[in-house]
Amino acid sequence: MILSGKEIQKRLDRDIFIDPYSPAQLNPNSYNLRLHHKMLVYERGVLDMKKPNRAQEITIPEEGLELEMNRLYLGRTIEHTRTEGLVPMLEGRSSVGRLGLFVHVTAGFGDVGFSGFWTLEIFCVQPIRIYAGIEICQIYYHTLEGDWDSYKSGKYQNNEGIQPSLLYKDFEGK
Repeated sequence: MILSGKEIQKRLDRDIFIDPYSPAQLNPNSYNLRLHHKMLVYERGVLDMKKPNRAQEITIPEEGLELEMNRLYLGRTIEHTRTEGLVPMLEGRSSVGRLGLFVHVTAGFGDVGFSGFWTLEIFCVQPIRIYAGIEICQIYYHTLEGDWDSYKSGKYQNNEGIQPSLLYKDFEGK
C-alpha cells in the first residue's frame, strides 16, 4: 500500500523524517525532493565494477548547467530523509521526464530504515539545462508486511554527500 500525502504529513517526525520539510512540496501520494547544487561526473573512459572509479565534482551555476547526452551525472537531494518501518521509493517527476531527463536511472527502491541523502543517477536523451533547487524527483512510501530489521549498515547508509558506486566493495574478500 502507498501512503497518501496526508498520511505522509501525519507521520512526519514519527516514522518519516524529511529535513528540510516544506508543505508546498507535498503531493497527493508523494513528496517532491530538490536537486542540490553539487554533482559528480565520472572521468571519461571505461568504468570498472571491481574498482573505485574516479569522479570529478562540479557545481551547478546560478544560470544552470547544460547536461551532455550519453553522460551519467550523479546528483543528490537537498533533503535528508529517514524512515522506520516503511519502504521509501524514489521516482522522477513526470514534468521532468517529459523533457527527456531521467533522474533515477535505476535503484529507486530504498531499504527500510535508510537514512541519508538520495544520490540521483541523472541522464538525458538530448542536451538540457538544469538548475539547482528544482523539484526534480519524488519520494513515496510503501507499508511493509512481516518482520523486519532496520537498515543499520551498508555502503550508503548515513551518507553526507553524493555517493558514487561502491559496488567494488562487494568483491572485497571474495
